[in-house]
Amino acid sequence: MSITQHYLLDTYRARLLGEPAPPAPGTHDWQVVREWRDHRQFRTALAGRPPRGRLRQALSRRLRVRPRSTG
Repeated sequence: MSITQHYLLDTYRARLLGEPAPPAPGTHDWQVVREWRDHRQFRTALAGRPPRGRLRQALSRRLRVRPRSTG
């Protein structure tokens, strides 16, 4: 059974029972990804390891000392 078929079956059952319809598939995907990333960063901080990833790379690029032009 596909996700769409399962969703339609759940929607039909909810309508018969007078319950609210379930959220459509994919509605909260990005929220789940963000929460998973935040939880992973939290576990890294608890373990005492240095942070890694795009944020650290972006900050290191911004804070890197660049030679000034003498023109």
